[in-house]
Parts: sequence; structure tokens; C-alpha cells
Amino acid sequence: MKKHNFNAGPSILPREVIEQTAQAVLSFEDTGLSILEISHRAKYFQPVVDEAVALFKELLHIPEGYSVLFLGGGASLEFCMVPYNFLEKKAAYLNTGTWAKKALKEAKNFGEVVEVASSVDSNFTYIPKNYVIPADADYFHYTSNNTIFGTEIRAPFVESPVPVVCDMSSDIFSHPVDVSKYICIYGGAQKNLAPAGLTFVIVKDEAVGKVSRTVPTMLNYRTHIDGGSMFNTPPVLPIYSALLNLRWIKKMGGVEVMAQRAKERADLLYAEIDRNKLFRGTVTDKEDRSYMNICFVMNEEYKDLEAEFLKFATDKGMVGIKGHRSVGGFRASCYNAMPLESVQALVDCMQEFEKAH
Repeated sequence: MKKHNFNAGPSILPREVIEQTAQAVLSFEDTGLSILEISHRAKYFQPVVDEAVALFKELLHIPEGYSVLFLGGGASLEFCMVPYNFLEKKAAYLNTGTWAKKALKEAKNFGEVVEVASSVDSNFTYIPKNYVIPADADYFHYTSNNTIFGTEIRAPFVESPVPVVCDMSSDIFSHPVDVSKYICIYGGAQKNLAPAGLTFVIVKDEAVGKVSRTVPTMLNYRTHIDGGSMFNTPPVLPIYSALLNLRWIKKMGGVEVMAQRAKERADLLYAEIDRNKLFRGTVTDKEDRSYMNICFVMNEEYKDLEAEFLKFATDKGMVGIKGHRSVGGFRASCYNAMPLESVQALVDCMQEFEKAH
């Protein structure tokens, strides 16, 4: 039976990326060695990093003056590194969910933090609007996609009077981004780019080194800019998989095609959620609905069927659709590698279950 992988992360990757990565584990190119055992400073690995950086810049149209870094620690470490490197006195944060809240909490260790708006009042089921970003803040931080609650901020977003930082862990490469509007974009790669263990950072070079505090060597972006992500041993295997995935995105037509595919998947599933009498979407404002993480629950009168539907769909090959414990219900994560046929298979499950009840 075919499995349809809706896991929120680590998540689906293109099949060819998985196969090519598996081959490199056995033998990396013509080295006679596994990629698991080669030196990150070997002459045959440096081209992997160089090409991955080049494809990052090409696919996202990153302007001159920005560096692409491959680090460890996940987005959770960036919650600390961002204020360490950029927060001098005050920062502004938009609170749209669990990860935004964690980023805000870390920033409070380095200076004043202004929460410009929050959607906690409705368990983060919408994106706040019409908030004011203080003009004296060192930067404004937001999370573009909320994997747990199923909301997403796609461009354009509110114009900011101060530099902007964004956590794009789960929707990077799924829609065009004007990188010039940001001083830093970061994310864990395990949702839409590579296997777990890799963190990407896109940072504006001239924005680094402005704070008066001493930043520890490993937490200083300048260390990794100057070291080309090679200051310490980087996550070699995930970087290689990321390169393969970036090649796949380019071959498929680039970020613009990824955006079209994302909308097709989301439109198909949201249409069924809105039509089907058994289900309802959790995000109240349709323009805030995530294309990456589609969250829905049973309508109140059918709540007792939730466990039955989860088993029914799982038996049909739907993997990872159980919603996060803080939301409940169901979550279909539809990242770049997700084929439309898998979304159609889930829709078919929902329709078949509806007919039976």
C-alpha cells in the first residue's frame, strides 16, 4: 500500500533526493568513501557547500551583501543567536504561536522586548493585523509559518520601520521572498529542505557586529560568515541532501513553481474541509490559512468520530495526520515534495468517511 507522508517534520523529501542521499551514504561520488566518513575539509566536499550556497542565492534571488550559512542547533538556537547578534536595547516580536513565543522568550535575556501583537486569545487561529512596530526597535521578528496552528504570513507583510528578522523554518522555498527586506532569515531545514540536523541562515553582512556586547565565538554570525560555515564540523550529510533538494527545486522550475504547487495542494484540501459536513478548518480567517500545515478538526456534533477517522485514514496509508496536542484534530503538512495525488488521496478518504457516516 502506498504511504502518503503528511508528517510535520522531519518531513517528506523528493524520492530522488532520498535515493541519491542513500547512494552517497554507500559511496560518495568517486571517492570510494561514504559521505558519513569524509572530511568536511576535503577538496571534494567544499564544492557541495559552494553549490548549495549558490543555489540558495539563485533560487531566492538573494542580493549582494548577504551570506548563506549552514549551522547546527536548529531554529531553537537561532532564537538565542538573533538577539545575541542584533539586539542592543529593544526588539519587537509578533507572537503568532509556539515557536514565535519561544523566540520572544529568548530575546528577553538580551534586552527589552515589545510584543507588538498576539493571537493567543484564540489559541493562535489568526494572524494579528494593524499592529504598530516601534520605530526605535533594533529589529522586528516574526515567524512566517506556524506548523502547530496552521497559520502563515506570505508576502507582502506589514511594512516595517526597522530591520526585519524572520523564522522561515517551514515555508522556505515555497513562495518568493524579497530577501532585501530582511537582515536575517533562518530556519531548521527538516521541514522543507533537508533531513534533521541542519539550520540555514541568510544574513545581511553589514548588519552583523553592531552590538556592544561580546558575542561568544560560536554564537557570532561573523565567525560563520568569515569561516564559510566551516568554523567547526558542519552537518555534512544534511548539507548534501539540501544540495540535492535545491537541485530538484531548480529542475522543477524554481520557487515560483513551488508556490503554484503549494496553492494547488492547499486549495484542493481546504475546499474539501469547507465542503465536508464532518470537518471544519481551525484558522478563522481564510487569508491566514497555511499552505504548508493544513489544520482541521471534526465539527462539534461529530467529535466522537475523531479517533475512528484517524484510524480509517491511517489504514488507507495517510501518515502523520494527527494534529498537535495543543490543537487536536488533524494536520496535513504539505511541503514542497508533497505530490498532489497524496492530497487527493486524503480528500478521497474524507469523502468516503463522510458517506459512511
